[in-house]
Amino acid sequence: MTDNIAEALQRTQQAIQQIKLEHQLRQDARLIAVSKTKPAEAIAIAYQAGQRAFGENYVQELQAKAQQLASLSGIEWHFIGPIQSNKTRDIARYADWVHSVDRLKIAERLSAQRPAELAPLKVLLQINISAEESKAGVAPEDMLALAQAVAALPGLELKGLMAIPEPGNGPAAFARMAKLSAQLQQQQPQATELSMGMSDDWPDALRCGATMIRLGTAIFGARDYSNR
Repeated sequence: MTDNIAEALQRTQQAIQQIKLEHQLRQDARLIAVSKTKPAEAIAIAYQAGQRAFGENYVQELQAKAQQLASLSGIEWHFIGPIQSNKTRDIARYADWVHSVDRLKIAERLSAQRPAELAPLKVLLQINISAEESKAGVAPEDMLALAQAVAALPGLELKGLMAIPEPGNGPAAFARMAKLSAQLQQQQPQATELSMGMSDDWPDALRCGATMIRLGTAIFGARDYSNR
């Protein structure tokens, strides 16, 4: 498993760098290794291979793995799943980034529950860019009002946007997200991050200006949901 994860990370980083060079893209775009359902041992292997940012969808997994791997200097936890109100306390305590803030109530709870001794929690607003009823996310037309309210909350640092487009609609959705990001930065200049792109569509996302791409199976192999 050690060699497989290390080799997968190397291949993925090489592919990312090649696209950056071919299209003269910003060099700070980075990989979030989505480690949901994977054991802490697999994350430790990826860490030893140089990966530092890991994405989790489930609060219980985030808490358990953050505690198990607390000794790894510089490890960075990104919560990328839907957020229930009764789960915000653990997210506020164990995450470094939250990609999926889609309403003010959630942001207010994260703000109130972020431990004072920790650095501000970096948050992204999730945009429902394909207007899917089944997906979370704020409507694009409501983005600026939510951003202004979230940016004013203590204990949080608004850093940008996130989206999960409808399958097959990636390129057009990513282009719209790039425009929304530019619009947001006119109001919030610090909100430069754009989290979009997964296993099937990440090259398109990168070409459209993604600063974070979220890849799981490409790094860790197929997910195992048998214990959930």
